[in-house]
Amino acid sequence: MFRAVTASLLVLLCLAVPARADVTTIASYDFSSGAQGWGPRGDGVALDTSAGNLRVSGRTQNWMGAQITPPFEKGVTYNVTAKVSGSVALTVERTPSGGSTTWERVGAATSAPGEFTELSGSYSYAADSALNLYFESSDATAEFTVDDIVITSDSDPTQSGLSTDFETGTAQGWNPRASATLTATGAAAHAGAYGLSVTNRQASWDGPSLNVLGKLAKGSKYTLSVWVRSAEAQSLGLSIERRQNGTPSYERVAAPVSVTGWTRLTGTYTLAHDVDFLSVYVESGEGTLPFEIDDFTLEYIEPKPIQTDIPSLKDTVPFTLGAAFHRGATLGEHAKLIDKHYGSVTPGNSLKWDATEPEEGRFTFDDGDALVDFATGNGLEFRGHTLVWHSQTPAWVFEGATKEVLLQRIENHIRAVMGRYKGRIGTWDVVNEVIDENQPDGLRRSPWFEITGLDYIRTAFRVAREVDPAATLVFNDYNTEFPRKREAMYKVVKQLRDEGVPIDAVGHQLHVNIEQPPTYYIEDTIERFASLGVDQQVTELDVSVYTDFVSTYPTVPADVLARQGQRYKEIFDVFRRQAAKLSSVTIWGVADDETWLSTFPIARVNAPLPFDDELQAKPAFWGVADPSKLPAARLALTVPAGTVTVDGKRDAQWDRQPGQPVARVGSVSASFQLRKAPSGVYVFADVTDATDDRTDSLSLKLGTATYTIPRGAPAQGFKAHTRKTSTGWQAEALLPSGAATTLDLTVDDARTGPDAVFSGTLTFVPEVKEFTAPKETPVVDGVAEAAWNKATPVGTGTWIEGTSGATAKVRAMWSPSGVLYVLAKVTDPVLSDESPNAWEEDSVEIFVDPENNKTKGYDDDDGQYRISFAGAESIGGTFDAFAIRGNLTSAVSRTSTGYIVEAAIKLPTVTLSRDRVVGFDVQVNDATGTARTAAVTWHDPTGQSYLSTARWGVLRLGK
Repeated sequence: MFRAVTASLLVLLCLAVPARADVTTIASYDFSSGAQGWGPRGDGVALDTSAGNLRVSGRTQNWMGAQITPPFEKGVTYNVTAKVSGSVALTVERTPSGGSTTWERVGAATSAPGEFTELSGSYSYAADSALNLYFESSDATAEFTVDDIVITSDSDPTQSGLSTDFETGTAQGWNPRASATLTATGAAAHAGAYGLSVTNRQASWDGPSLNVLGKLAKGSKYTLSVWVRSAEAQSLGLSIERRQNGTPSYERVAAPVSVTGWTRLTGTYTLAHDVDFLSVYVESGEGTLPFEIDDFTLEYIEPKPIQTDIPSLKDTVPFTLGAAFHRGATLGEHAKLIDKHYGSVTPGNSLKWDATEPEEGRFTFDDGDALVDFATGNGLEFRGHTLVWHSQTPAWVFEGATKEVLLQRIENHIRAVMGRYKGRIGTWDVVNEVIDENQPDGLRRSPWFEITGLDYIRTAFRVAREVDPAATLVFNDYNTEFPRKREAMYKVVKQLRDEGVPIDAVGHQLHVNIEQPPTYYIEDTIERFASLGVDQQVTELDVSVYTDFVSTYPTVPADVLARQGQRYKEIFDVFRRQAAKLSSVTIWGVADDETWLSTFPIARVNAPLPFDDELQAKPAFWGVADPSKLPAARLALTVPAGTVTVDGKRDAQWDRQPGQPVARVGSVSASFQLRKAPSGVYVFADVTDATDDRTDSLSLKLGTATYTIPRGAPAQGFKAHTRKTSTGWQAEALLPSGAATTLDLTVDDARTGPDAVFSGTLTFVPEVKEFTAPKETPVVDGVAEAAWNKATPVGTGTWIEGTSGATAKVRAMWSPSGVLYVLAKVTDPVLSDESPNAWEEDSVEIFVDPENNKTKGYDDDDGQYRISFAGAESIGGTFDAFAIRGNLTSAVSRTSTGYIVEAAIKLPTVTLSRDRVVGFDVQVNDATGTARTAAVTWHDPTGQSYLSTARWGVLRLGK
């Protein structure tokens, strides 16, 4: 019996010995692992691979035999060889688009009884056709055997791409995955005369599928795209199904997005596995609604060699630098990039519970083994991620689970997974994302907690220590840089360590963006946890180019990438200062071509990593490796109008905006604010600099004019005042500047240096308005009782849509119990809630930023609270407003001229007290029929209040 060197599908990177150097093996079948995609042709035909070859029996017609859809494309000449026993022919059944079926002989051979001989032949075709490759025999009932089938080509179809536009009026090789009906029709055309209609679907995954076996090479990267349309709104996505030895796996190319009109689904895919079946398909997120597709393309991406003339990132930092990776990144240029720049690796998904134990007691380690083998073979440290998490845990884990059962399942899982890699994986994220700072005890109400309390954490760490005493055990979470989350996690970790739970390290994920949070938040967190005596690791660093969860760029602008480079510099400045407390930093991805942020929280172009889609160094790279090579970057800074008294006392005007941080250099940092007035620009700066030196100074270059405020001497030529503080000094001044729109601010520490600097582009806007809320507790019933008369009303007069329509008089009050009350009397004689969209109904929206952070986005406790005239509530905020959903209570009543909205909004993340300033705004939406025809706010003129808190007004809590 003849054996091929390889099993199943072979592609260029897994080539058997070719006849000539320019011959490419497209596919090879040796039947050592089953039929490998071949099926019976004709009723009653049986295929047997038990002897390691393909035995064909049960034939009653000469055309009966064994068949497969070949990985052929038009215009390419293929050579086919096989070993056959019996009288055997190899034939292609070809049905041209719009034409009649033809049968074309590839080759034939007859062997001596009981022996094998070689069958060979060549084949090509010129017109779009449906193909079927099959073995048959002129003896209608004879049994025959085939083995070692090899298909080669003088060209490389894995680089030539593929497209289907249905212009032939046929499905062009697309087939239903189940029982869907596929019809080429002009009514489904995106461009040209035809598209493909998909109807009669039986499941969300049932739809059009295209065989792409042989079109993708292992380790190569491809762009796939298709246009889709749906008459009814539904989510559609693009996926890959691959199989090896009959075991299917599914991978997403383009995550499902909401589709009505024509929408392009696109993404990249790298084949990282041996396969004997490979198809691309369109599916829906849920449901079985019909849809249409057109203009599918598959394009090979020529790999650009990685740069070898740049520093290795891992050699530029005083800690272990790693990257999250997946199996595709162990091949080709990605593998070279990892080897050059990173000292450790972390699997994104391959060691999570759903990947390693999808069913109880059935463990799958193929991907995990491949990744660990890659790391071991390349001398890389390996971080295991993650043993216990509330997400990506199969439903069976919690089904029918008592506390004892669930803890036993944790123990069984950890012993199996950690035990397999003992001595090869040195660090494990044992528990992941278990903190919820909005809970009184700081613990997430996951099924783990609801069933076992804290014992699931105790058990996980205990068992992990028993399995591998040498491993570093990590307590990992996100948003640990934010003060409330930081303190919640600190208390839980301290409690557990005091009990003796073997927590060796805390992990800070650090999924941040180009502006928020301030880098001093990160530094404060590292210093806070250092007091616990634990190791610290940054486990999932990336820097989104967006400051909100809605915006999108077609291409990320160069100035945004430059700002991202500065942001990486500032963050790694913190890491280097804190290196004694920090053992490793892991960047969450190898390069921008594979980042979770391209699909989460929405599908959009994102570029959060040091290397771009082509694995080339970006400004973010130089921000880590050599900041002297960074391009110049300026941060956009909004400067409100305002007037203050320069006398060394902090005016209430400065409370309306947060200070703009100046990133720390050495031990010196600062924050500052500006106000524009007819007489110039006011500045207030708070400098952190414990070394009291009279020659320290603050320098501000506005346009071409430079103003210097000395720490211990009078300013020259303008009015300024300085004073000492417990952490440094403050400066307030009026700079006689004109309309300069650039600022370069330098904090000069004359004794130690270097300087802390800020560069910005200034946009002047109207004054931040303020109104006062008295302390009072009304009854929320939609009735404006007498207590509301204590609150001075403000009117909505800033039109963001239209120039007239519904308006409101708005009052606010507060309670020391942590509740903000708002009353809006709306004038709107014609009311409508006909639209299915809440923002297009007559309604009032209340915007609250409890900490008045004025960010270009929402913090977790920021909220958009909408109440319609009919009393319908809807809430907007970070990640579907998960942290604020229970904060709103409201009541509505009708009046002769409109309606009254009364609302109580809990603000549990801050302590309400007199003179506290809260970011605040109100918007009135005016609907006519099913459309919003006008919208007006109290303050924010941008129309972006639902995205950003930056231009809201403020509410001061009064007596």
